[in-house]
Amino acid sequence: MIQSMTGFGKASLQLPNKKVTIEIKSLNSKGLDLNVRMPSAFREMELTLRNRVAQALERGKVDFSMYIEVTGEETTTKVNAPIVKAYINQLREVVNGDETELMKMAVRMPDALKTEREEIDEEDWNQIQDIIGQALENIRSFRVSEGEALEKDFKARINNIMSLMKETVGYDTERIENVKKRLQTAIDELKVNVDENRFEQELIYYLEKMDITEEKVRLENHLNYFVETLSGNEANGRKLGFITQEMGREINTMGSKANHAQMQKLVVQMKDELEKIKEQVLNIL
Repeated sequence: MIQSMTGFGKASLQLPNKKVTIEIKSLNSKGLDLNVRMPSAFREMELTLRNRVAQALERGKVDFSMYIEVTGEETTTKVNAPIVKAYINQLREVVNGDETELMKMAVRMPDALKTEREEIDEEDWNQIQDIIGQALENIRSFRVSEGEALEKDFKARINNIMSLMKETVGYDTERIENVKKRLQTAIDELKVNVDENRFEQELIYYLEKMDITEEKVRLENHLNYFVETLSGNEANGRKLGFITQEMGREINTMGSKANHAQMQKLVVQMKDELEKIKEQVLNIL
């Protein structure tokens, strides 16, 4: 089953004094482009985290965000009391004001507040890893759901191309008869004697160059292989892209050989369906 590279996953955890929220977003990309945003206290875990996300998501432009919201009474930011008192004493020498005003000015000064580095609690980190797993599972479910919608669209368009191809082949006999008539009319207008055997040989050679049987067989094989690849278990976005390129070659060759207005119109419709498939294949994992 195919998966889309577009997805979103979120999970939250309430710890005794803080709330942890994990958000993962992904868009299509040729490879894995991973951007991680997390509090500085967890930076030592980043490499392990990157490996885990890369293994789970494989491809895509991925944004991983970890948000920490303090919900308890404790905070890592504290007033640097000695520095603030020193600022107040210096300000008294410069301006006259009450203690409240001096305090307001002092706390705005550099180093008036200090942030103590928060140590990672191993038990907290184990719980955070669990919700990271939940977020990864949620984004994977999103991708699978998107993939199911894309698969239905792909199969509908493949069926359309198959129908248009069969309709194109239906004009083949009429096209060949028209070519014969045009050539015979042109020779008759020249009013010259023509060796019938030679004429038949040249006509066969000309018609063989216009024959689309091989293109029809190869295109049908590519269409069937595309549908078969959709059902594979592995990531197959690149393979589907290669198959669409081969499909495009056969359709283009059929168009160049058509020499028939209605057939060329059908070829244009096949190209339109194929371009829509190519656009969506870029989103496949």
